[in-house]
Amino acid sequence: MDPEPEGVRLQKVIAAAGIASRRASEQLISEGRVEVNGRIVTEMGRRVDPETDRIRVDGARIPPPRRHMYLVLNKPRGVVSTMDDPEGRPTLADYLPRTKVRLFHVGRLDTDTEGLILLTNDGEFAHRMAHPSYRVPKTYLAEVEGMLDNTTLRRLEKGLTLDDGPVKPDKVKLVQRTETRSLLAITLHEGRNRIVRRMMDSVGHPVRRLSRTAIGPIRLNDGRGAGQLPAGESRELTRDELGALLDLVDM
Repeated sequence: MDPEPEGVRLQKVIAAAGIASRRASEQLISEGRVEVNGRIVTEMGRRVDPETDRIRVDGARIPPPRRHMYLVLNKPRGVVSTMDDPEGRPTLADYLPRTKVRLFHVGRLDTDTEGLILLTNDGEFAHRMAHPSYRVPKTYLAEVEGMLDNTTLRRLEKGLTLDDGPVKPDKVKLVQRTETRSLLAITLHEGRNRIVRRMMDSVGHPVRRLSRTAIGPIRLNDGRGAGQLPAGESRELTRDELGALLDLVDM
């Protein structure tokens, strides 16, 4: 008897990912809407390794079957970015679902900064997400003291030199300003300590409140159109979110 061919049929992988039924997956393939490792595949008998082959449907990455957990938490203000704290302060672990899996956080947020933080048990993913060479963008919403004028906004956009070197945001957007306060969104691809607070201190507009609202394609909404993830709540990354992050860090 001939040995069973290696790999899994492509349409089965697409169906297992929840993209479409097996029959509809075959239709997607025949229409040239499926790529494997950068090449369009139209033959039905194609077998793939879902762990290592990069599969896309209509350009969207299908991540490998999950062997790890990938969570996003909307960290409340006042929570330390650790899994335990000898001083007894609230930690990330206090806001996560009970699981036997040992999770660790990807990067960190200051205790007085709220917003998105990723947690996983995938060491390689965590390493790449935190490594500056992958330039993962992060967006912050900063409420600062005073009215930000256009000259100061341009200074921020052009970049500043802090005591540990230059910093140039990817994007700075004024959201709102009054005579006593301003609200702006700042996108950066680096994670130096208290970088947003130090930037705003350097231009004379100290931060009153700071929230991280996005990490790459991950937003505070729940990824399924059901509204914003409440403070203190966590959820698993969606298939599309995880696929986009794996692309971002070349996994």
